Amino acid sequence: MKPLRTVVADDHDVVRRGLIFLLTQSGRAEVVGQAKDGLELLTLVEQLQPDLVISDIAMPSLNGIDAAAHITKHFPKISVAVVTMFSDEDNLIRAINAGIKAFLLKENVESDLELALDAIARGRHFFSPALSETMLEEYVSHLREKGLSDPYELLTLREKEVLQLLAEGKTSKEAGEILFISTATVETHRAHIMEKLKLRNVAELVLFAVRRKIVV
Repeated sequence: MKPLRTVVADDHDVVRRGLIFLLTQSGRAEVVGQAKDGLELLTLVEQLQPDLVISDIAMPSLNGIDAAAHITKHFPKISVAVVTMFSDEDNLIRAINAGIKAFLLKENVESDLELALDAIARGRHFFSPALSETMLEEYVSHLREKGLSDPYELLTLREKEVLQLLAEGKTSKEAGEILFISTATVETHRAHIMEKLKLRNVAELVLFAVRRKIVV
C-alpha cells in the first residue's frame, strides 16, 4: 500500500518530532510537512494537498479542531486525525463534528498509531481503545446509577449492522450496498436507531458507538 502523504502539526517540537519518527518507522506514512500552529497547518495543507493530517488539539493561532473543520470542508479527500491529552466527551464531539477520522490519546499513541493508519487507509474511523474503555465504564456506571437498561439491546440485528457502518463513516448509500438493501431502507433503520437510542445527530451516534466499543 502506498504510504500516506502526511502533514504533522504540534506546537511542541519534541512531540512533533516523536510523531514524525513513529510515522516514518511505521512505513505507512511519508511526512511531507510539519507545522507549529493551526494557521501554518492550513497553509501547508493548501500547498501540499496531503492524504492525511495529524494534529494536536491545543495549538496557537488556531486550535486543531477548528483547523480540522476547515480542512474537511474545503479538502474533503484529506483525512484528519487528532492526537491529544484531552479525553473528555466535549472535545470528542467537537472533533467528530469537525470531520476527524481518528482520535488518539498522546499517552497511547505509540501503540495506537499503526492501528489508526490502517483504519484511515480503509476509510474507517479510529478511536483510542483506552478512550472507549473509559467511556464504556462511565456509561455502564451511569446506567446502573439510574436503574436503566442498555438501550443498545433494543436494536434489531439489522439496526446494529446499520449503526456500525454509519459509525465507521459509511454513507447511507454505501451501507445499503454492503448490506444489499436500498438507501431508503438504511435511512429508515437510521431513524429507528436514533429514536431508540435518543440520539439527535451523527456525532452523538458515533459517540454512542465509541462508548459501546462498536468502532475501533
